[in-house]
Amino acid sequence: MEIKEILKKVDHTLLKQDATWEQIKQICDEGIEYSTASVCIPPSFVKKAAEYVEGKIPVCTVIGFPNGYNTTDIKCAEAMDAVKNGASEIDMVINLGWVKEKNYDAIFSEINKVKDACDGRLLKVIVETALLTDEEKVKMTEVVSMSKADFIKTSTGFSIRGASFEDVEILNKNISNNTHIKAAGGIASLEDAEKFLNLGADRLGTSKIIGLIK
Repeated sequence: MEIKEILKKVDHTLLKQDATWEQIKQICDEGIEYSTASVCIPPSFVKKAAEYVEGKIPVCTVIGFPNGYNTTDIKCAEAMDAVKNGASEIDMVINLGWVKEKNYDAIFSEINKVKDACDGRLLKVIVETALLTDEEKVKMTEVVSMSKADFIKTSTGFSIRGASFEDVEILNKNISNNTHIKAAGGIASLEDAEKFLNLGADRLGTSKIIGLIK
Protein backbone atom coordinates (compact mmCIF):
# COMPACT_ATOMS: atom_id res chain seq x y z
CA MET A 1 0.00 0.00 0.00
CA GLU A 2 1.38 3.42 -0.96
CA ILE A 3 2.09 5.88 1.83
CA LYS A 4 -0.31 8.45 0.41
CA GLU A 5 -3.11 5.88 0.55
CA ILE A 6 -2.38 5.28 4.23
CA LEU A 7 -2.29 9.02 4.94
CA LYS A 8 -5.76 9.47 3.39
CA LYS A 9 -7.06 7.25 6.20
CA VAL A 10 -5.24 9.00 9.06
CA ASP A 11 -6.82 11.32 11.60
CA HIS A 12 -3.63 13.24 12.46
CA THR A 13 -4.02 13.50 16.22
CA LEU A 14 -2.84 15.63 19.10
CA LEU A 15 -4.88 15.20 22.29
CA LYS A 16 -2.29 15.44 25.04
CA GLN A 17 -3.35 17.52 28.01
CA ASP A 18 -0.64 20.17 27.68
CA ALA A 19 -1.02 20.79 23.95
CA THR A 20 -0.42 24.39 22.90
CA TRP A 21 -1.74 26.36 19.96
CA GLU A 22 1.68 26.27 18.28
CA GLN A 23 1.58 22.46 18.42
CA ILE A 24 -2.00 22.36 17.15
CA LYS A 25 -1.06 24.73 14.33
CA GLN A 26 1.78 22.38 13.37
CA ILE A 27 -0.64 19.42 13.34
CA CYS A 28 -2.93 21.38 11.04
CA ASP A 29 -0.05 22.34 8.72
CA GLU A 30 1.13 18.74 8.55
CA GLY A 31 -2.38 17.41 7.98
CA ILE A 32 -2.85 19.77 5.05
CA GLU A 33 0.62 19.09 3.63
CA TYR A 34 0.23 15.31 3.78
CA SER A 35 -3.50 15.21 2.88
CA THR A 36 -4.66 13.30 5.95
CA ALA A 37 -8.33 12.52 6.50
CA SER A 38 -8.59 15.05 9.32
CA VAL A 39 -6.83 16.59 12.27
CA CYS A 40 -8.13 15.41 15.65
CA ILE A 41 -7.62 18.01 18.37
CA PRO A 42 -8.98 19.10 21.78
CA PRO A 43 -12.33 20.95 21.80
CA SER A 44 -10.81 24.18 23.12
CA PHE A 45 -8.80 24.58 19.91
CA VAL A 46 -11.53 23.74 17.40
CA LYS A 47 -12.70 27.27 16.63
CA LYS A 48 -9.20 28.65 16.15
CA ALA A 49 -8.12 25.63 14.10
CA ALA A 50 -11.21 25.71 11.88
CA GLU A 51 -10.55 29.37 11.15
CA TYR A 52 -6.88 28.66 10.53
CA VAL A 53 -7.31 25.76 8.07
CA GLU A 54 -10.04 27.59 6.11
CA GLY A 55 -11.70 24.36 5.00
CA LYS A 56 -8.50 22.79 3.69
CA ILE A 57 -8.88 19.82 6.05
CA PRO A 58 -11.69 18.53 8.28
CA VAL A 59 -11.33 19.31 11.98
CA CYS A 60 -12.22 16.45 14.31
CA THR A 61 -12.61 16.71 18.08
CA VAL A 62 -13.53 14.55 21.07
CA ILE A 63 -16.39 14.63 23.56
CA GLY A 64 -16.96 12.79 26.81
CA PHE A 65 -13.22 12.31 26.61
CA PRO A 66 -11.41 10.23 27.76
CA ASN A 67 -13.56 8.50 30.39
CA GLY A 68 -17.03 8.58 28.83
CA TYR A 69 -19.01 8.97 32.05
CA ASN A 70 -20.33 12.47 31.41
CA THR A 71 -24.10 12.67 31.27
CA THR A 72 -25.80 12.40 27.90
CA ASP A 73 -26.94 16.03 28.11
CA ILE A 74 -23.34 17.17 28.60
CA LYS A 75 -22.12 15.06 25.68
CA CYS A 76 -24.82 16.54 23.47
CA ALA A 77 -23.90 20.05 24.59
CA GLU A 78 -20.25 19.33 23.84
CA ALA A 79 -21.15 18.07 20.39
CA MET A 80 -23.30 21.11 19.61
CA ASP A 81 -20.55 23.43 20.82
CA ALA A 82 -17.96 21.63 18.67
CA VAL A 83 -20.17 21.89 15.60
CA LYS A 84 -20.82 25.58 16.27
CA ASN A 85 -17.06 26.11 16.48
CA GLY A 86 -16.43 24.41 13.15
CA ALA A 87 -15.86 20.72 13.82
CA SER A 88 -16.63 18.39 10.90
CA GLU A 89 -16.19 15.16 12.85
CA ILE A 90 -16.95 14.15 16.44
CA ASP A 91 -15.38 11.24 18.36
CA MET A 92 -17.45 10.41 21.48
CA VAL A 93 -16.67 8.01 24.33
CA ILE A 94 -19.41 5.67 25.50
CA ASN A 95 -20.31 5.07 29.14
CA LEU A 96 -18.27 1.95 29.87
CA GLY A 97 -20.10 1.33 33.15
CA TRP A 98 -23.26 0.86 31.12
CA VAL A 99 -21.47 -1.81 29.06
CA LYS A 100 -20.53 -3.69 32.23
CA GLU A 101 -24.16 -3.43 33.40
CA LYS A 102 -25.35 -4.61 29.97
CA ASN A 103 -27.40 -1.42 29.71
CA TYR A 104 -27.18 -1.45 25.94
CA ASP A 105 -30.45 0.42 25.41
CA ALA A 106 -29.03 3.42 27.25
CA ILE A 107 -25.84 3.33 25.16
CA PHE A 108 -27.84 3.08 21.93
CA SER A 109 -30.07 5.99 22.97
CA GLU A 110 -27.11 8.15 23.94
CA ILE A 111 -25.30 7.52 20.66
CA ASN A 112 -28.36 8.56 18.69
CA LYS A 113 -28.90 11.69 20.77
CA VAL A 114 -25.28 12.72 20.27
CA LYS A 115 -25.53 12.00 16.55
CA ASP A 116 -28.57 14.28 16.36
CA ALA A 117 -26.57 16.96 18.18
CA CYS A 118 -23.84 16.61 15.55
CA ASP A 119 -26.18 18.15 12.97
CA GLY A 120 -25.05 15.97 10.07
CA ARG A 121 -21.38 15.75 10.98
CA LEU A 122 -19.57 12.42 11.19
CA LEU A 123 -19.83 10.64 14.54
CA LYS A 124 -17.29 8.06 15.67
CA VAL A 125 -18.11 6.06 18.80
CA ILE A 126 -15.16 5.13 21.03
CA VAL A 127 -15.79 1.85 22.86
CA GLU A 128 -12.35 1.48 24.54
CA THR A 129 -11.74 -2.11 23.48
CA ALA A 130 -8.90 -2.53 25.99
CA LEU A 131 -11.49 -2.55 28.78
CA LEU A 132 -13.96 -4.90 27.07
CA THR A 133 -14.24 -8.67 26.90
CA ASP A 134 -14.49 -10.20 23.43
CA GLU A 135 -18.20 -10.73 24.06
CA GLU A 136 -18.61 -7.06 24.91
CA LYS A 137 -16.68 -6.03 21.80
CA VAL A 138 -19.09 -8.06 19.67
CA LYS A 139 -22.12 -6.60 21.42
CA MET A 140 -20.88 -3.02 21.15
CA THR A 141 -20.13 -3.50 17.45
CA GLU A 142 -23.74 -4.61 17.01
CA VAL A 143 -25.09 -1.67 19.03
CA VAL A 144 -23.04 0.92 17.16
CA SER A 145 -23.92 -0.68 13.81
CA MET A 146 -27.63 -0.37 14.56
CA SER A 147 -27.30 3.25 15.74
CA LYS A 148 -27.04 6.43 13.68
CA ALA A 149 -23.26 6.59 14.17
CA ASP A 150 -20.85 6.49 11.24
CA PHE A 151 -17.89 4.73 12.89
CA ILE A 152 -16.97 2.50 15.78
CA LYS A 153 -13.57 3.47 17.20
CA THR A 154 -11.38 1.19 19.25
CA SER A 155 -9.66 3.46 21.75
CA THR A 156 -9.02 6.86 23.29
CA GLY A 157 -5.28 6.32 23.52
CA PHE A 158 -5.55 7.17 27.22
CA SER A 159 -6.39 3.72 28.61
CA ILE A 160 -4.23 0.68 29.36
CA ARG A 161 -3.51 0.15 25.67
CA GLY A 162 -4.63 1.26 22.25
CA ALA A 163 -5.99 -0.77 19.35
CA SER A 164 -4.91 -4.36 18.74
CA PHE A 165 -5.14 -6.35 15.54
CA GLU A 166 -7.48 -8.77 17.32
CA ASP A 167 -9.79 -5.89 18.27
CA VAL A 168 -10.17 -4.82 14.66
CA GLU A 169 -10.69 -8.39 13.49
CA ILE A 170 -13.54 -8.83 15.98
CA LEU A 171 -15.12 -5.50 15.06
CA ASN A 172 -14.84 -6.22 11.34
CA LYS A 173 -16.48 -9.64 11.68
CA ASN A 174 -19.50 -8.12 13.41
CA ILE A 175 -19.89 -4.74 11.73
CA SER A 176 -22.96 -4.01 9.59
CA ASN A 177 -25.13 -1.29 8.06
CA ASN A 178 -22.19 0.44 6.35
CA THR A 179 -20.68 1.38 9.69
CA HIS A 180 -16.93 1.95 9.51
CA ILE A 181 -14.06 1.13 11.86
CA LYS A 182 -11.45 3.49 13.27
CA ALA A 183 -8.38 1.96 14.94
CA ALA A 184 -6.64 4.32 17.33
CA GLY A 185 -3.98 4.38 20.01
CA GLY A 186 -0.47 2.99 19.80
CA ILE A 187 -0.19 2.84 16.00
CA ALA A 188 3.50 3.56 15.76
CA SER A 189 4.71 2.14 12.43
CA LEU A 190 3.70 2.18 8.79
CA GLU A 191 3.62 -1.62 8.85
CA ASP A 192 1.08 -1.61 11.69
CA ALA A 193 -0.97 1.10 9.99
CA GLU A 194 -1.17 -0.93 6.78
CA LYS A 195 -2.10 -4.09 8.69
CA PHE A 196 -4.93 -2.32 10.53
CA LEU A 197 -6.30 -1.09 7.20
CA ASN A 198 -6.03 -4.54 5.65
CA LEU A 199 -7.91 -6.02 8.63
CA GLY A 200 -10.84 -3.72 7.98
CA ALA A 201 -10.15 -0.33 9.55
CA ASP A 202 -11.23 2.66 7.46
CA ARG A 203 -9.57 5.28 9.64
CA LEU A 204 -6.51 5.39 11.85
CA GLY A 205 -6.08 7.69 14.83
CA THR A 206 -2.38 8.31 15.28
CA SER A 207 0.07 11.02 16.24
CA LYS A 208 3.15 9.20 14.95
CA ILE A 209 2.76 8.30 11.26
CA ILE A 210 3.65 11.68 9.79
CA GLY A 211 6.66 11.90 12.08
CA LEU A 212 7.89 8.57 10.73
CA ILE A 213 7.49 9.76 7.16
CA LYS A 214 9.26 13.04 7.86
